[in-house]
Amino acid sequence: MFGLFKKRKKSPGERPGLVDMNQQPLAVGDRVEAFRYDLGISTIVEVEGVIYYQSEANGTLVIWVKMIDAATKSQKVKKLAQD
Repeated sequence: MFGLFKKRKKSPGERPGLVDMNQQPLAVGDRVEAFRYDLGISTIVEVEGVIYYQSEANGTLVIWVKMIDAATKSQKVKKLAQD
């Protein structure tokens, strides 16, 4: 009836890239300040082909897709300057 309750086809859509809040590209080994899951200062690591943020304070691993902000499609992290 009027198409109100039709199932919508999901478009395959692109997965958001690995970029910080300021659209700076991120790579394995970069240090970031994470704003979710109480990670604080973290390092991007790759474990068995999957990218994670690893907290420097307590070693907690969080997969990168959990850090994507739905509104901006970027990561809720800020890349730290290289020393």
